[in-house]
Amino acid sequence: MTDFIMRFFLSNLFISGMIGILLIAKRVFQNILSCRMQYNLWFLLLLLLAVPFVPYYPNGFPHIVSWLVNTNAAFVSGTNAAVTETAGSNPANTADWMNDFVLSVNRHAPSGTGYLLSVIWIAGILATAVWIMKAHFRLRTLERSALPLQNQRIRRLYEHCLREMHITKDIPVYSTAFLKSPVIAGFLKPRIYLPIHLISDYKESDLRYIMLHELQHYQHKDALVAYLMNLAGVIYWFNPFVWYALKEMKIDREVACDTSVLNMLEEDFYEDYGHTLINFAEKISRTPFPFASGLGGDQKQMIRRITNIASYEKPTFRKKRKGMTAFLLTAILLFGLSPLLSAYAAGTDHYRWNTASKTISYVDLSAYFKNYNGSFVLYDLKHDAFRIYDIDRATLRVSPDSTYKIYNALFGLEEGVITPENSFLTWNGDVYPFEAWNADQTLQSAMQASVNWYFQTIDNQLGADCIYQYIQQIGYGNETINGDLSDYWLESSLKISPVEQVELLTELYHNSFDFAPENIRAVKDALRISSSKTGTLYGKTGTGRIQNQDRNGWFTGFAEIADNTYFFATNIEAGNGASGSNAAKITMSILADMGIWK
Repeated sequence: MTDFIMRFFLSNLFISGMIGILLIAKRVFQNILSCRMQYNLWFLLLLLLAVPFVPYYPNGFPHIVSWLVNTNAAFVSGTNAAVTETAGSNPANTADWMNDFVLSVNRHAPSGTGYLLSVIWIAGILATAVWIMKAHFRLRTLERSALPLQNQRIRRLYEHCLREMHITKDIPVYSTAFLKSPVIAGFLKPRIYLPIHLISDYKESDLRYIMLHELQHYQHKDALVAYLMNLAGVIYWFNPFVWYALKEMKIDREVACDTSVLNMLEEDFYEDYGHTLINFAEKISRTPFPFASGLGGDQKQMIRRITNIASYEKPTFRKKRKGMTAFLLTAILLFGLSPLLSAYAAGTDHYRWNTASKTISYVDLSAYFKNYNGSFVLYDLKHDAFRIYDIDRATLRVSPDSTYKIYNALFGLEEGVITPENSFLTWNGDVYPFEAWNADQTLQSAMQASVNWYFQTIDNQLGADCIYQYIQQIGYGNETINGDLSDYWLESSLKISPVEQVELLTELYHNSFDFAPENIRAVKDALRISSSKTGTLYGKTGTGRIQNQDRNGWFTGFAEIADNTYFFATNIEAGNGASGSNAAKITMSILADMGIWK
């Protein structure tokens, strides 16, 4: 929550800039865009305001389509619905590698600034929501006090307006002494409320214009738009640019309704409609109800509307075409920038995976994960196809923990810190809680027992600049190594997603990095877990232990069988118990039930 709120507040800088772009576009195209088109531009803003709350995946729609297509063909035949302890599910002699020796790390609590901003934001939302609800209750009081319109002449006029606008829905009209301005309220059950003073002092032409205006609000579903605008105002209560934009949107809404009424009238009656606004300017005011739309407005709004009426001309086909072009150009510009806004809001927490050319099946493996939040990614090399459980978490970047040692070793080999022939490093004498760590190590033994000091020694000899260059070269996760060289990969700055783990393992397997082939073989040999008649299994566990609680568990690797190779990554998260060994058990059960590894 605190991470999100920090990014959300920062993304508002970008939102404010996009509001500026929208206002400039309105100014540049004001003589091309119709009043209705200018109002419709604000809907683009409402969509953009939702972007920070929507996880951004460039090909999210194909994800959905692929899931629908493959939902009935998720598994190969014989997949069990529950975790089973099938004989042969785990390779022989796996006790050592599944121990996953790990030290606990202490991490500072999230930033106090983040918590403070979260509290302030939520408090502001509650306060703004209370203000809106009070207005909502005032509207309910008005509804209870209003009486059905009794004046038969006005009722006949109203029914004529309904027919004139081809509206068949029954929209009741009421009279009330508690309003200065006529309003229409309600989305599912719309009602029009007329002030008594307008009824008593009415002029038939004036009332006709007023009713047509209110019915235009109904016809364009402005009640629903009002709900969306209020929701945006509640969420973005702290952003003055958003509030200014919403105010401008309300003005444009009324101008658009005026224009819609004028489109129904002959040119000779434009002046009469303008006089209606002028005659009632002193009597009408802005509606006090945020969910209602009305004829009134403040003095600035009334001047703008009357000016529009005075200069109004029905748009020609050519002007409509130019207006549509200007609208589309503005929409393309704003939505072209929306991925940047989403990335700004989402930070680097998710891997934005391009799935356009990939074959993906989304499978339900929830029974295997029980009390864990987790994901599973499998890549079938022969068929160039992915099987994924929980795409959101499969693209979520978390700390790699000891799975990073695969690449740490590779960097050390490339730089000659260790070599395939001589990977021996002398124990420094520090006593660790695991007996296997308190001895000299080779790459093979250090990988099997996940010996931290061995890989930290490699890092210290490489140096931060060298490590960073290699991480950028292979595109490792978020490519961030802030902090101490001893633990940047251990529940710290460096993060990677399960999908990226599988992609990197595939590149490692094919040596797409163009590293020395003997170094690739050395790392591959160090990852070998088991060989059998089935094939050979390679993998590395990882555990994120914070304050002695296992929060983040990994098992990633690949299985070479007779005619195919499968790459996999499993990640689990929980308050405790989410260890690499548990991730490995889940993985082995899934692979066994899929018939990949027995």
